[in-house]
Parts: sequence; structure tokens; C-alpha cells
Amino acid sequence: MPSAAEPVAIGLGTALTLGALQGVTEFLPVSSSGHIAIGALLFGIHDPPLSLSIVLHAGTLLATLFLFRADVARLLADFAKGITRPREWLATESGQMSAGVVLASIPTAVIGLLLKDSVEAWQSVPWIVGVCLLVSAALVLTTRRGGGDRAVLPLAAALLVGIAQGIAVLPGISRSGTTIAVAMMLGMTGAAAFRFSFLLSLPAVLGAVLLELSKDGALASVGLPVWIGGAVATLVGVISLVFLRRLVDQGRFWAFALYLVPLGLAMIAWPLWGGAFAR
Repeated sequence: MPSAAEPVAIGLGTALTLGALQGVTEFLPVSSSGHIAIGALLFGIHDPPLSLSIVLHAGTLLATLFLFRADVARLLADFAKGITRPREWLATESGQMSAGVVLASIPTAVIGLLLKDSVEAWQSVPWIVGVCLLVSAALVLTTRRGGGDRAVLPLAAALLVGIAQGIAVLPGISRSGTTIAVAMMLGMTGAAAFRFSFLLSLPAVLGAVLLELSKDGALASVGLPVWIGGAVATLVGVISLVFLRRLVDQGRFWAFALYLVPLGLAMIAWPLWGGAFAR
């Protein structure tokens, strides 16, 4: 195994595959952390370079910004107008959505930082990943009965979605699946929950990328294959978001449980048949 001073070299084929995997699993409710861990181990990357994680997450961040560019621009413009009249701004749908995103981001950050070290260790424990995948399946299944009629959530409810997003740092628990399901349980329509979920992801993913960038040598091992992998993550991410929005609008979001249940059971059973996770 390479030492910390000898970063793992990433080939073009590996970077392309992991970029596509990141682009799909970051948005679809199947858990990117679980799939990236599986993919890295299958490729024999037991100590992937920090730069790979940063660039892949930056790629999916760009995909989210691209698809929600109109929403982000409108929220920022309304915020700029509301600075002089904050009470009036907070009474608008735009103000309530922005306040909900900001408030919900606080528990996400706190929980993420508290669990960071544990999560890094648990990513290599197959039964934990498997149990978390089954939790994702159960949450996704709740959307089959539909949501409510709310376009925005009260601040207390938005806070609960933020707590759910924080818990979703666990390997195998889908961030999008958890936040959309919880938002719908709290009364949001499917379309509104989809929008809120991914607007809420922006500060969380940006914060994670900036935290990674603050580490020594964060981009020391960035080569052309890694950048290409990031570009693939962006392109595949946009396609995945468009596909996911269509499924949510059609009320078929719950169908991802049909994939998550057997995958979760397979991860729990993995050590029994000598999978790559086995120690």
C-alpha cells in the first residue's frame, strides 16, 4: 500500500468509471458513499487520493448549480432586495425557502463533523453499509403514499430535514432519498421536496469540498484522469438529476427501494462469501 507521501495513481479508465458512478449515485437515492466505497475497493484503491474525492464532489456540485441555476439566481436576487425589509422578505415563499435552507444546514454541519471519523471507519464495514442501505430503502418506500401540499416548510420542519441530511453522512444512507422522503412526510409535495433537497445540498457539498481543500496536499495528486473524472461526474450528474425529477413528478421515487433492498442484503452477507470488503 502506498504511503501518505506516495499518492495512489488513478488511471483514465478508473477515473471515468468512478466519475460516472459519482454522477449517478450522488443524486439518485442509492447512496454515493456506499457505491464509491464499493467501486474504489473493487478497483483496488484502498487509499484513494484526497484530490479524487474533491474533484468528483466538485463535479456534482456544478451539476446541481447548473440544473438549479434559475432557483439559485432568484433566491439570491430576492435576498438582495429583502435586506432592507427582512420581515417582508421572510413572509415570502422565497424568503421562507432561503431561511429553511440556512437553518437546516446548521444541524447538517454539526452532525457531519461529529460523525466524520466514525464514518471513515464504517465505510469499510460491509454490514454497516448494508444496514444503512436498508434504512434508505425504508425511507424511499414511504414516498409511495405521496406527500402533502406544501411548497415550503415551517422552519421547525426544515430543521428536521437538516438533521436527516446530517445523518445521511453514514455510508449507505442516501442523502437525496432521506431528505426528499422526510420533506414529503412533513407535508411537502414531491416536486417541492425535490427542489428543497437539492438546494439544501449546495451548502453541504460546498462545505465538504472546502473542508477537504483545507487539508495539506489536497490537490497535490491531481492529474488529467482525475479532472476528466470530475467532468464526467458533472455531465452524468445533470442527466441523473433530470431523470430523478421526472420520477419524482411521476410518483415513482419509491421504486429505488427495489434496488436498495437486495444490495443492502448483499452487503450484509458479503463477508460470508469473501467479498472485497472482508478483512
